[in-house]
Amino acid sequence: MLAAVALWLASGPAAAGSSVGDVAVYRLVNGYNQQVRGHLENRVDKIDASGITVTVTPDSPHAGSGVTKLFTKDGNWLRHPVESHGVKVMYKFATAYPAYVYPLEPGQAWSVRIKATVLGETKVRSVRVDGKVLQAERIRVPAGEFDTVKIRRLVYPGDPNYDQMETQIIEYEWYAPALKRAVRIERRSEWRDPGRCGMYTGCDFHGDWDVLELVEMRAAKPGTQASDAVKQ
Repeated sequence: MLAAVALWLASGPAAAGSSVGDVAVYRLVNGYNQQVRGHLENRVDKIDASGITVTVTPDSPHAGSGVTKLFTKDGNWLRHPVESHGVKVMYKFATAYPAYVYPLEPGQAWSVRIKATVLGETKVRSVRVDGKVLQAERIRVPAGEFDTVKIRRLVYPGDPNYDQMETQIIEYEWYAPALKRAVRIERRSEWRDPGRCGMYTGCDFHGDWDVLELVEMRAAKPGTQASDAVKQ
């Protein structure tokens, strides 16, 4: 397992190997009660100088709304939803959100601050990301069993607002080199709101606890709309 991971480290994530029409489907689970909220289809719609455009389409209203994301060719974020006081807000980053900083080997750590804007706001948000590669780990998801690199990110999205203090987000990602994508993502958020303290709730509030697990991948066939499932 470790040898396989080491071979991948030199090449980086394979978002650069994506093709228009590629599809990855993830199951969205509520981490609080383990209920399946729906499935999210991630389809590569465009690859050009600006990056890789991915359209996310849910199959259930419980899985949220459809969005369009933009990634660099090495997998970092240029336009992506971020948890902000319990709401998923689309952030446009001035420089790429550092989901990955190389080499991705156990012990590698980074702390980066980047600027971002949100539609309808004139204020620029300062986002801090503290990332660390924890370990190589073999895990099972609905799509199968994979060797992965486990990454942890602590994120501060620069969203303090009146009595609401800045959201704190913790992300865990299990990245499978063989598939060149995450096969599992776990994300939770919390914040303090002294203006809404209650006798039983206190001042601490929690957002969604999202668990995303890969169900299948379909590689686009040149010149057709058909595609092959890896596994379901």
